[in-house]
Amino acid sequence: MMWKYIRRYLPYAILAGAFMIGEVSMDLIQPGIMSQIVDDGVLGLKTGGVGDLDLIWRLGLQMILLVLFGGLCGSLNNVFVHLSGQNIGNDMRKDCFRKIMTFSFPQMDRFGTGSLVTRMTNDITQVQNFISQFVRGMIRTTMLTFGSMYCMFRLSRAFGYVVLCVFPLIIAVMAVCMKKAGSLFTKLQAQLDTVNSIMQEDITGIRVIKACVREIYEKLRFGKANDELIKTQLRVLIIFAFMNPVVNALMYLAVAAILLVGNVSVSAGGTTPGSVMAAITYTTQLLNGMLMLVMIFQNISRGIASWKRVRVILSSAPELVDGEQNGETAVKGSIEFKDVSFAYPGGQTVLEHIDLKVNPGETLALMGETGCGKTTLVSLIPRFYDVTGGAVLVDGVNVREYRQTALRDKIAMALQKSELFSASVQENISWGDPEAGEEEIQSAAKVAQADGFISRMPDGYQTIVAERGMSLSGGQKQRVSIARAVLKNAEILIFDDSTSALDLKTEADLYTALRKTNPHTTKIIVAQRIASARQADRIAVLENGHIVACGPHEELLASCPAYQAIYQSQIGEEDDNHE
Repeated sequence: MMWKYIRRYLPYAILAGAFMIGEVSMDLIQPGIMSQIVDDGVLGLKTGGVGDLDLIWRLGLQMILLVLFGGLCGSLNNVFVHLSGQNIGNDMRKDCFRKIMTFSFPQMDRFGTGSLVTRMTNDITQVQNFISQFVRGMIRTTMLTFGSMYCMFRLSRAFGYVVLCVFPLIIAVMAVCMKKAGSLFTKLQAQLDTVNSIMQEDITGIRVIKACVREIYEKLRFGKANDELIKTQLRVLIIFAFMNPVVNALMYLAVAAILLVGNVSVSAGGTTPGSVMAAITYTTQLLNGMLMLVMIFQNISRGIASWKRVRVILSSAPELVDGEQNGETAVKGSIEFKDVSFAYPGGQTVLEHIDLKVNPGETLALMGETGCGKTTLVSLIPRFYDVTGGAVLVDGVNVREYRQTALRDKIAMALQKSELFSASVQENISWGDPEAGEEEIQSAAKVAQADGFISRMPDGYQTIVAERGMSLSGGQKQRVSIARAVLKNAEILIFDDSTSALDLKTEADLYTALRKTNPHTTKIIVAQRIASARQADRIAVLENGHIVACGPHEELLASCPAYQAIYQSQIGEEDDNHE
């Protein structure tokens, strides 16, 4: 699957490789020229000990030009490496985000927010670095290693054999260290998931942490997770800290052996001082190549571990599969639950055998004790979850048969938790209809009883909302969310306990305005208060995942014990107090 991304930018990678060949070739040529400068230019071995200054100048200038050309090749290599690596990372990150946007809520829950953030950021960066290092480093390392050995054999077989004896030992040390470090990289990324998850939870819930005076506990929890991360990171670093000096020691032993063999060979007239100097330079290049190979393998190991985590996202199929229905139906605004049952993955059954029909233009309220399944029931309408039994029909069509976008275009929701974005108030409302004009946005805000407080803000509708709406009160956030839902002008309008922070007068004004401006819209209101539900055409009462009664307020008050209990706990107590 990775090849799909590499293939798009293969020309950049090929150009990067070509320029790297040019850069390394210049590095391999220079020791030979330096050997000639020392032997012929300085020592004058071919001219009876008389140095040749012209040769030194000529070869020195040649070396400078080769260095400049090599530097140019290196710079261009970096340019094309970054072009390929950055573009591959960019495409991969976009594809991951697109895939995440198709995930169902259970899929999101299984991954976890912290893990998804880590995979989208750190893991893809590691993959990006792995590709860049592979394109740049493998060519350079391979050429330096084998090129240096070839050149040394050309200088002297004795020098070549010395390095060849050390080479297997270096490879063995590297293999052992990489085997020990390889499994730690996967563990390291998982621990980074944990750290990010704690960060995300604590930043989101900072008000709760401060209100409950749990800062010390959260510091300890974060510190423990971070300590585990650092412990694993240190184990990796210690492995490589051991490997680097061992490889260095082996290579310096090779240098010492070359000096010893070279001394004997020069004394016997079998080689020249310049050749010894060139051999040492090639050995140093070989050492640099091996050390670079260590870093490359480190990045490759971490990159492969990260790629496996990214691939899980890219290869995950959406659990909710689109149907063929494009949303065109004869009936507008009807909802029907046919023997619907539902259980969350790995959890107990929340809804059982729900039979309920909501007619177009009708207002239905859902009431019941906390945890009875009200929010779950309305979440099945836009197909946030698939039922585990029965069927949900919108406009007479099973929701599974719709394209998800077509289905959700029919529905506007103001959720239990008001989600706002770091943008202006106007932009937050316009999410309901991005093409709406200012007058339409203000009209929706007036219906939601939000125009008054928005107009009093310093910049009015252009006032920037803080992250997650932290600059607004709970009631203000709810009214902006309601305005967003109203602006959508959908067939079905769902309020999932979205007026809980509003006072009774504001809530009553909101429903009065809705009846006037949206008389034909089907409305479902999840409510905790009798005052929020009593004006609905019908009220469905849920108890332990079942609908125990459904009818107008007066009818339920006369016949439904569960509704009577709710009424008595709210309105009845108020009446007693008034008496």
